[in-house]
Amino acid sequence: MKMVPSTPHGTNSKAEKRIFDLLRHAFLEDKKSQYTAFHSLNLTRHAYKRFGEIDFLICCPKGLFVLEVKGGDVSCNDGVWSYRNGRGEINISKEGPFKQAESALHGLRKKLDRVVPANLMSQFSIGYGVLMPDCEFRQQGVEWDNQLFADARDYKDLNGWLKSLIRYWRRKDWKNRDASTEALRALRDVIRPDVEAIIPLYAQLDSAHDRIDTLTHDQLKWVDVVEANPRVLCSGGAGTGKTFLAIELARRWTSKKLNVALVCKSPWLKNFLQSQFSMPGLFVSTVAGLAMAKRRRGVDFFDAIIVDEGQDVLDVENLDKIDQALKSGLANGLWCFFHDINNQSGLLGEVDEEAFDYLKALNPAIVPLNTNCRNTRIILDKVQNSLAADMGVRGAGDGPDIYESHAGNRLQAVDELAKEIDKVIKLGGLSPGQLTLLSPYQFEESVVSELPNSYKDNIHVLDEYSFRNFPGDKVSFSTISNFKGLENEAIIIIDLITPSECKSGLVNHYVGMSRAKSYLSLIWS
Repeated sequence: MKMVPSTPHGTNSKAEKRIFDLLRHAFLEDKKSQYTAFHSLNLTRHAYKRFGEIDFLICCPKGLFVLEVKGGDVSCNDGVWSYRNGRGEINISKEGPFKQAESALHGLRKKLDRVVPANLMSQFSIGYGVLMPDCEFRQQGVEWDNQLFADARDYKDLNGWLKSLIRYWRRKDWKNRDASTEALRALRDVIRPDVEAIIPLYAQLDSAHDRIDTLTHDQLKWVDVVEANPRVLCSGGAGTGKTFLAIELARRWTSKKLNVALVCKSPWLKNFLQSQFSMPGLFVSTVAGLAMAKRRRGVDFFDAIIVDEGQDVLDVENLDKIDQALKSGLANGLWCFFHDINNQSGLLGEVDEEAFDYLKALNPAIVPLNTNCRNTRIILDKVQNSLAADMGVRGAGDGPDIYESHAGNRLQAVDELAKEIDKVIKLGGLSPGQLTLLSPYQFEESVVSELPNSYKDNIHVLDEYSFRNFPGDKVSFSTISNFKGLENEAIIIIDLITPSECKSGLVNHYVGMSRAKSYLSLIWS
């Protein structure tokens, strides 16, 4: 059976992990991947608690079935349920697992009826079951039939019990035909993004902070591709979720007990990734530091390597360092390169076409990311229209308008900047740490250095070590080149001339403007 997600991260329940592994091997006779089990406890936040209460959700042509898992000892006395875990802790509940599963199923059904056409939804039988893999449960009750649960003796033949459970519910509504492929696809399209949600990708200034963020359809296809391919070359513009997906891939590979290196060129990005995404089995390193990373890890090779901002390391020298650090090398090893399809090179190194051709000659799976997940639609349109850059489609909602002004001299630029800082923090309601000022110049050469002390005292000039605690409690400042691969809620760009006046390339414009998730302000020189 196809599992979503492919590894059961996000739960501490040993019982759920055992059931997860058994479900993966259920219905092996299904050659068309029509059986899918969604494990929903990996939701980190959800605005509407949509599927958060469901342990497993099985979607197949036979119907839609909720599975509630109860590990440890389970008993029911006088209508009161008692659960004791492996540490001896006891939890008492009046609502038993059968009621929990039934209410979760009806809540799900109510939501699906609003978004799935009735002629398609009516093709599915629906039902629920309870798994108690750690105890023998032989109590009788009016709330449940024996076919509805599997205890320590039954669950070992999970495949057989599931078939019996499905037959039980199908007899109740007398369905003799399986759901159509169209109906199955419609149901999965509604369920899958919400269950697969892992890490928030964007937040707008208004109500987006209360919304759940989901993987997009093309990213979900990428997850499937990576399951089946040892080598992947993944391309996409800024904001299409490359770093997010690199971290998700790291989670999946480390869950298989692999030693994984997450590699980039920028020390700034390396420190940010290291501080934000710590997990057993993952080592974050710059390409230059790979040899030292192996020694610190105590290994001769890494089992797998993931490269973020890959366009910065696409030259023969860097590929050779990666090849030497990877078990079986680039030709036969396990790796994934994430790179920007736009011309971001020039800040941290030029792309060597010979090196790029070598990677492609290794026949990796080629995965394009076409949906922008970071930037609001207004920011996305601005970057694409003014720079002719490909950053994907859609964007993350409309968002506030971009502020754009033209300063005739440095004094006017300082005045505009002070007003914008006040507008974003005092009127916009953002915390100072959610605002970053970007310039092509170092702080001392930038207009920012000429702000009154009352502003400068509350600005933190970033360095490569700042990202261990980013964002902080102050407005931050960085050069555009060093902020590459990073992002913040609001961005104010200063010291740049307009794109139409620029004659030496637009890489600073592209990198700077694409860092803003929700609000972008441009103060042109």
